[in-house]
Amino acid sequence: MTDGTDRPHSPQPEPAPEGGGYGFPQGIPAPGGYGFPPGSPDQTASDDGNSYPQSGGYGYPQSGGYGYPQSGGYGYPQADGYGYPPSPPAPGTFGPPLPFPEEPGPNPPPVAFGDQPDWQAMADRSASERRKKRLWMVGGAVTVILLLAGGGTFVLLRDGKPGAKDVADNAPSASPSVSAPGSGSPDPDASPSKGYSPTVSSDVSLLRDSVGKTSIRMGPEATVPKVTTRYELTLKGNPNSYAQATEPGVDTTKSFTLAARVNNASTAKGPHVVMSQGTGEAFSIELGADDVDGKQAWVFRVRTTEKSAAPTVVTVSSTGKKTVKTWAVLLAVYDAEKKMIHLYVDGKKAGEAAVPGIWQNSGPLQLGRARHQDAWAGAFKGGMNQIRIYESAFTPEQAAAHRKGALDAAGRATATHAWVTG
Repeated sequence: MTDGTDRPHSPQPEPAPEGGGYGFPQGIPAPGGYGFPPGSPDQTASDDGNSYPQSGGYGYPQSGGYGYPQSGGYGYPQADGYGYPPSPPAPGTFGPPLPFPEEPGPNPPPVAFGDQPDWQAMADRSASERRKKRLWMVGGAVTVILLLAGGGTFVLLRDGKPGAKDVADNAPSASPSVSAPGSGSPDPDASPSKGYSPTVSSDVSLLRDSVGKTSIRMGPEATVPKVTTRYELTLKGNPNSYAQATEPGVDTTKSFTLAARVNNASTAKGPHVVMSQGTGEAFSIELGADDVDGKQAWVFRVRTTEKSAAPTVVTVSSTGKKTVKTWAVLLAVYDAEKKMIHLYVDGKKAGEAAVPGIWQNSGPLQLGRARHQDAWAGAFKGGMNQIRIYESAFTPEQAAAHRKGALDAAGRATATHAWVTG
């Protein structure tokens, strides 16, 4: 009931259409207060005589309920789900930050927190690659320089300039060598080939035949070391220092040429045999050094087929040639058609003689000794290499060419054996 007096009143406003709650005015709360609209000058007197700021009710901003900003219900901000708005929140509210935008295009997944790339390792790898490139460039330049220098050296050697002569061991300037096993053709321009072995790979006591198939077994005190640039069969001048084949090296009924490069280290008198063939009571052929008229000389001697009470031996020798501690290229030639034997020393004819023929002996080829009166004699002390046998009788021109390392194709084609040629 009332006393009939109309009292001032402020009717409660209806909830905003977009709000879901109870009389809070739409708007942003003023800083420092609880729901008073900012900059509102109007006041309304209440029935208790006090004045309050004009509002939509109870001094709280209009909201969807219980004093929270406008929302879709129960005081949570309007959202597509779980309280996150589809757009940035209005100023003054406490909405969550926007989600991270998705990476456009087929990019790799983002690096997880704490899983950063190893920048130092990447820098080290990059620096290593740069160093490798620099080393390759430097290596290529050095290779080109060496090739150019090697080409110049080859030209100098071919032109006979310094370096072409073998001075250290008083060796021939161009000793012949075999170009390939079985070819029988020495390569006059080749240096000792790389990788050459003078012995059989399965038995180092056997001297390997570079042309034929006749290996020669070395005695217990014979060796074949590499001296300076070439291998040498080295013998000590005693009964245990020799080399012997298992078969004859030549057929003495046919023409042949024996060749060897030798260095006699003994000053003793008597025979110093380089190469021989025969067994039993005597040799059939013999090449080496011996006393001739009281002086040492290079000799080639053969036992002939002449029938007599004593074996007939024919000897050809050099005169005025140094035979001790110097290298010499020896050639012993038998011409079966002309019945002649010849001796060449360093490409020059030293002597020749006629023979009725050479006595046939089935004994094997020997290096460093010969058979005399049913015993071994003429032990050689020194070195030898470039040991060859040809099944032809060299002419004087071929003998000279052989010494220079320029033997013609016809002569090279007749090679049947070669030992210690590298």
